Amino acid sequence: MTGAKQIMQAQAVNNHNIANSSTIGFRADSVSFDSEPIYGPGYATRVNAVAGDAGTDFSNGVMQSTGRDLDIAVNGSGFISVLGSDGKEAYTRAGDLRVTTTGAVTTAGGLPVLTESGQLNIPPSTQVTIGGDGTVSVVPLGLAPAASSPIDRIKLVNPPTKDLQKGDDGLLRLKSGGKAKTDENVTVTSGMLESSNVNAAQSLISMIELQRLYEFQIKSINSTDQNEQSAERLMLTSGA
Repeated sequence: MTGAKQIMQAQAVNNHNIANSSTIGFRADSVSFDSEPIYGPGYATRVNAVAGDAGTDFSNGVMQSTGRDLDIAVNGSGFISVLGSDGKEAYTRAGDLRVTTTGAVTTAGGLPVLTESGQLNIPPSTQVTIGGDGTVSVVPLGLAPAASSPIDRIKLVNPPTKDLQKGDDGLLRLKSGGKAKTDENVTVTSGMLESSNVNAAQSLISMIELQRLYEFQIKSINSTDQNEQSAERLMLTSGA
C-alpha cells in the first residue's frame, strides 16, 4: 500500500493547487517522488517511492487590472508584509486590501498589513491611494483632493526565496523565524492584482495521471493477493 499512499499524498497537493487556481497571489506547491531503501530482512535492492515536498513555485502570476485604488500588485520579485494569525510577521503576494471600520488596513482575508513600525492604520478619509513604493496617502474628511498627504508606507520585502517556507495558511515566512528587511527596490502597481500562478490545465492533467497511477497500484496489490491465494491452494492440493 506504500505506493498507493504516496500517490494519494501527491494527489492531495495537486488538488490543493487546483482549488486555489483563482486565489489572488497564490503560489503553487510542488511535489516530487524519491526512492528510499526498505530496511530490514530482504534484498538490499528493495526501495519505496516516497512523495516529498519539492518546495513552492515562486514564478509570477498574471497581472489583472481592477481599477480599484486599494488593489496592489507587486512588480517582479517581492512580497507584502502582513501579520499572520499566529501574531508573527509573514509575507504574501495577495494585494486585495481593505479598510475596516476602525481604519485598519487588511488583506481580503482579514490579515493586518504591516509598515516598518507596526500595523497600518488610516484616519477617516474620503480617498486612499497607494504609491509605487508602498506609500499610503489619504484625503482627510472634509478636505479637497488636493489636500492628499502621505501617512505611512507598506513594508515591502524581497528575501531570497530559498530562505522562505510556506505555511498551512498559505503565507510565507523566513525559515529562521526572523523578519525580512524592507527592500527599497520592491515596487507595486495600484489598481492591479496578481492571479494565482497555478497552471490549471497542467494540474488537471497531473490529477488524471496520478489517478491512473493509483488505480495501477491497487490492481497490482489485488493481483499479488490473488497470486498468493492461488499458491496457497496449490500447496494444499499438493499436500492432500
